[in-house]
Amino acid sequence: MTYKLSPSSLSLMEECPRCFWLTHHNIWKRPQGIFPSLPSGMDKILKVHFDKFRDKNKLPPEICENNHCRNLKLFDDKEKLKIWQSNLKGIRYEDEEGNVLHGAVDNILVNGKKLIVLDYKTRGYALKEDTHEHYQNQLDIYNFLLRKNGYDTEDYSFLLFYIPNKVNNTGEVVFDTNLVKVKTNSSNGEKVFKKGLRLLNEEIPKERCGWCEGIK
Repeated sequence: MTYKLSPSSLSLMEECPRCFWLTHHNIWKRPQGIFPSLPSGMDKILKVHFDKFRDKNKLPPEICENNHCRNLKLFDDKEKLKIWQSNLKGIRYEDEEGNVLHGAVDNILVNGKKLIVLDYKTRGYALKEDTHEHYQNQLDIYNFLLRKNGYDTEDYSFLLFYIPNKVNNTGEVVFDTNLVKVKTNSSNGEKVFKKGLRLLNEEIPKERCGWCEGIK
């Protein structure tokens, strides 16, 4: 049996291996709660926002003055980026057994011939010191996928956080931005992928969470 995995499904594995196993063996799927639409709405308008600056060969104001982004530019292959941003397609890798790993990026920066993943995040409150750590595997997986597709990547990625600050008298919501540079390791991305495959090819995990405790 072959499997199709993604950063989000592998995140479920880290949260509950049993839920992950049940889902990918088509036995049971954890019920989905009400998903807030703001993050997906923000992602959509931010991609349009960044596209406008890419077409001008510029960086948007929220990152152009950041020292980490000096000499960087936005990835300018529009058609390829459109595929990479698609949840249905994304960046794809298939191993020798036919297992697939895929993930959709928000955007890509370029430093010379090396690519840098840029991921947008919308939060309702200020960052904590370890906030970026929750996205480590996701960023490592994106870098692993890019390298498997023949691209060189830097050993870091960026998380760009948008955090609501206030509402102007005209009713416009003002967001603060925070760009966080995160050291990445593509080998860890491969490790997480193989861990998921290994788990799926073993017996169902015994440890249960509050979601799957009633599932045999």
